[in-house]
Amino acid sequence: MKVLIFYASYGGGHLNAARSIDSYLRKTSPELDIELIDCMKYVNITLEKITTAAYRQMAKKLPWAWGRIYSDSQKGPLAHISTRSNKILAIKLLKLLREKNPDLIISTHPFGSQMCSYLKRKGKINCKIATIMTDFAPHAQWLVGNSHTDYFFVAHDKMKEYLISKDIPEEKIYATGIPISERFLSSFDREEILKSFGLQNNLKTVLFFGGGEFGLGKTRTIEIFESLVHYIENIQIIAISGKNEKMKTFFDDVVARYKKETTVKVLSFTDKVPELMSIADLVVTKPGGLTTSESLACHLPMVIINPIPGQEEENAEFLESNGIAVWLKKHDNPKIVFQEILSNPEKLTQMRTNTNKLAKPYSTKTICDILMKKVDIL
Repeated sequence: MKVLIFYASYGGGHLNAARSIDSYLRKTSPELDIELIDCMKYVNITLEKITTAAYRQMAKKLPWAWGRIYSDSQKGPLAHISTRSNKILAIKLLKLLREKNPDLIISTHPFGSQMCSYLKRKGKINCKIATIMTDFAPHAQWLVGNSHTDYFFVAHDKMKEYLISKDIPEEKIYATGIPISERFLSSFDREEILKSFGLQNNLKTVLFFGGGEFGLGKTRTIEIFESLVHYIENIQIIAISGKNEKMKTFFDDVVARYKKETTVKVLSFTDKVPELMSIADLVVTKPGGLTTSESLACHLPMVIINPIPGQEEENAEFLESNGIAVWLKKHDNPKIVFQEILSNPEKLTQMRTNTNKLAKPYSTKTICDILMKKVDIL
C-alpha cells in the first residue's frame, strides 16, 4: 500500500505531527511504501518560501495582523481567495499524485487536505484522504472540501461535536488527540535525569520554554523568567531557549545576576524534552498544539505565555477553561501568578488531575491503527 503524508512548514507542529505518524507506520507496518512530503514546497517552492517567511515575520513582529488574517480566513473574501488559490495549486499536485498513485493520503495541514479533496471531487484521484487537525480549536479552512475527506482526527470531543454541527458525518470523526512522538510514552529514571542536569530531588521543577519558534514576546518573556528566578523560592528551573541565541544570552545574564547557577539550568536546543517533562512539576510555554499535547501526555500543569493571536489564543482559552493552565496575560504580575500556583500544592495537584480530561498519550498509535484497519478493509 502506498501512503503519502503531507505537511506544510507554517509552524513546526504540522511537520512534527507528520513525522510522528511516519515514524510509527514505518515501525509497525514495514510493508507500507510511505513518503513524507511538504505539499506547499512541491507545488510552488517560491510561493512556499515567500508565504512561510511572511508567516514567521508576521507572527513575530505583527501578531495582531496574523490574528486578523486567522479570523478573516474563516469566511468572506479572504477565505474564498485561500480556497481558490489551493484549487489552482492542486493542479500542480496532481502530477505528483498520478506519479505516486497513493492508496491513502494523510494531511497535517489544511492546504494539503483542500488540494486533495478538490482533486477527488473532480474525479482526478480516488484514494482515501485523512485530515489530522493540529490545534485545540477548529478553523474553517480545515473543513473546506470535507465531503470528499474520508477521516478527520481531532484533539478532543468538543472539536468532534463542532464538526458534527457542521454536518460532517460522525462516523468520519475521531477524537484521538494530536500525534506526538512515542518517546513521551517511555519510562524514565527520575533520579538519573535530575543528576544528569545537576538538579536536586527535593525541589519542584519548572520547565520553561522561552525561545519560541519566532522569538515572540522577548521583553515579556525575560520579565516572566526574571520574576520566576528572583522571587520564587524552593524551585529549580530548566530554561530552554531553542535556537534563539539572543534569548539564551538574556537567560544566562539573569541567572548570573541573581547567582542562581545551582538551581537554574539554561539550555539551547535539546532533544531531551520527553525526559525533562517527565521530571517537571510545571511547564511554562506558548500553547502550540504539539507542545500542549506533549505536556498533557505528561500530565503537566501549564502557565501559558505569549500565545500568537488566532489558534494559540484559542488554545490558551480552552486549556484555561478546563483548569489545566493559567494564561499569564500582558498586565498580569508574573510573581503573583507563580506564587499562587507553586505555593499551593492543592491547586497544582488539581491542575495535574485535570489533564486527564484531555491527555491522549497514545494518539499516534490510535490514529495509525484506525487508518490501517479502515484502509485494509476497503
